[in-house]
Amino acid sequence: MNFVDELKWRGMIHDIMPGTEELLNKEKISGYIGFDPTADSLHIGHMVQVMLLVHFQRAGHTPIALVGGATGMIGDPSGKSEERNLLDETSLKNNEDAIKMQLSHFLDFKSEKVNKALMVNNYDWMKDYSFLQFIRDIGKHITVNYMMSKDSVKKRIGSESKEGMSFTEFSYQLVQGTDFLHLYNSHGCKLQMGGSDQWGNIVTGTELIRRKAGGEAFALTCPLITKSDGTKFGKTESGNVWLDPEKTTPYQFYQFWLNVSDEDAARYIKIFTILGMDEIEGIINEHNKAPHERLLQRRLAEEVTVMVHSRNDYEGAVEASQILFGKGTTESLRKMNENTFLSVFEGVPVFDVKKEVIDKGVSISDLCAEHSQVFASKGELRRLVQGGGLSINKEKVENAEILLGQGSLLNNKYLLIQKGKKNYFLIRVI
Repeated sequence: MNFVDELKWRGMIHDIMPGTEELLNKEKISGYIGFDPTADSLHIGHMVQVMLLVHFQRAGHTPIALVGGATGMIGDPSGKSEERNLLDETSLKNNEDAIKMQLSHFLDFKSEKVNKALMVNNYDWMKDYSFLQFIRDIGKHITVNYMMSKDSVKKRIGSESKEGMSFTEFSYQLVQGTDFLHLYNSHGCKLQMGGSDQWGNIVTGTELIRRKAGGEAFALTCPLITKSDGTKFGKTESGNVWLDPEKTTPYQFYQFWLNVSDEDAARYIKIFTILGMDEIEGIINEHNKAPHERLLQRRLAEEVTVMVHSRNDYEGAVEASQILFGKGTTESLRKMNENTFLSVFEGVPVFDVKKEVIDKGVSISDLCAEHSQVFASKGELRRLVQGGGLSINKEKVENAEILLGQGSLLNNKYLLIQKGKKNYFLIRVI
């Protein structure tokens, strides 16, 4: 597999330094990408860089994932309009451990292959640097003129910024360049990859290697992904789409990919899966014959959900998705964990009922018309029951006076009331 050719047809190259492709075709090398540990989970905005490493390893090269324990203490100014809060060492360590676990879903760290992935933390080599040592050994090799020419610096110290730029953030490119130099010396790493906003920082590293070590190193960046309507990729109304199932449930994750536009799905399936060119073209052709069936989105959602979570999580997300379209069962509701259940029924009216009401046993009519306001009156409820239009936990109600108790609850806390085909209500026991 030719790494650069693979990235080209997938639309994953933005900039590439001259000589990079020739080097990759000539020998197997190691290359790295840095991940900022300012949160305890990666989100789908990181996945383009993760997929770069995936393809790099598939092509026989050695991927190095660098967790920025040191650079995370500074804050990368690239693409930022203001300085951010810095994290303490304990928080950073917790975040690093979580990110390592997530990356192991994508990269092979454990096999006996010569190109098994490596995980490094730049805090390990930066923590022993004194300030004087750093400015003597590193700072003297890169001029201020060179650093000032970078777009990330220009934007922050020019008219576009009110706050200016601290020396801490100004020095970021030197610290990142030191990472590249260290990996070049210790692991023979000749390539750094990243998002297109990282080009300036990466090139600083290649320059530092040239000036200090007399070596040659290379750079490759991928485009920053946007949606076809120009809005930011990976954001929803509720915020980031995280890889951590506690932050974004597999159901919500699956739904994100399922709901992308046709145009975006055709791009994303190339970027976020390892499906081959012929298979992807076949899927797109089939999709175009009946776009309303959303074959492309369904396959994209399947591939990414299985890769990030698991086959079981994917199947659970599909089953959960069917509930709102009338295909769910009581059994499928009972299998669902609370986070997924609440994701599926987000925005549904919720009525709280005290636990002792359920513990004693309560009739459906009393529960829905007296202890909650699901129905305005018992008469309205009975008429719906007679017409076969009321279900509780996906089971049709035939007698409004049947008693409900603790055993009726989903996740020991909820009852799902359905009026007609589309009107849902939740009763939550408190």
